[in-house]
Amino acid sequence: MAADFVGAGWAFPLGVNGHGSIALARGAHELEQAMRLILSTYPGERPMRPDFGCRLRDYVFAGISTDTAALVADAVRTALLRWEPRVDVRAVDVRVGDREQGLLTIDIQYTVKETNDHRNLVFPFYTIPDDGSDY
Repeated sequence: MAADFVGAGWAFPLGVNGHGSIALARGAHELEQAMRLILSTYPGERPMRPDFGCRLRDYVFAGISTDTAALVADAVRTALLRWEPRVDVRAVDVRVGDREQGLLTIDIQYTVKETNDHRNLVFPFYTIPDDGSDY
């Protein structure tokens, strides 16, 4: 039943299966790929769906702070609520990872609507640390 609700979609990245057909992702794997695709796409990249995606790239140069973490969490929640109707987003927690690398770890806790299956998706997001130089 859950596979019917979630459905199947082309695997990302695009590939072929052992039979030479286009590889498909199904179930929880398909949901995870769909959410990663939403978070990795910036609005305006898809000409036929110009609003599709998440504004995460707005924060690449923001530096690591609690304000940035809150803005990133809001951008993720807003994008997933709009573009992934098969899940209920329960929480988006953004934690500071490696400051030298500019890593923020985004932990998305969600429930698959049809099955009430609680799941997590961890998505790394890298900012460009300010090293004080002009380049």
